[in-house]
Amino acid sequence: MKKSKGTRRGTRKILRKDPSKRGLVPINRALQEFEEGEKVKIKIEPSVHKAQPHRRFHGKIGEVEGKQGKAFVVKVKDGGKIKKVISRPEHLEGA
Repeated sequence: MKKSKGTRRGTRKILRKDPSKRGLVPINRALQEFEEGEKVKIKIEPSVHKAQPHRRFHGKIGEVEGKQGKAFVVKVKDGGKIKKVISRPEHLEGA
């Protein structure tokens, strides 16, 4: 049997909500707007699968570089490199 290599592999504890907070997020979380250069924290919302960043960026703080459709482009330092993460506002919060 081959091991799955999906993007959500090994996230049983990372992408889990408390029983009282299960379900969809409030609509104002999806309508958040961020300015260019603003610092944001990447906090993955498990109930929304669209434009979900990779789990390695969960909890990281980055800088908004611009907008791409409904999503935001965030610059994040990963190791010694700067990477661009494309994520919807549900997965971001002001830092």
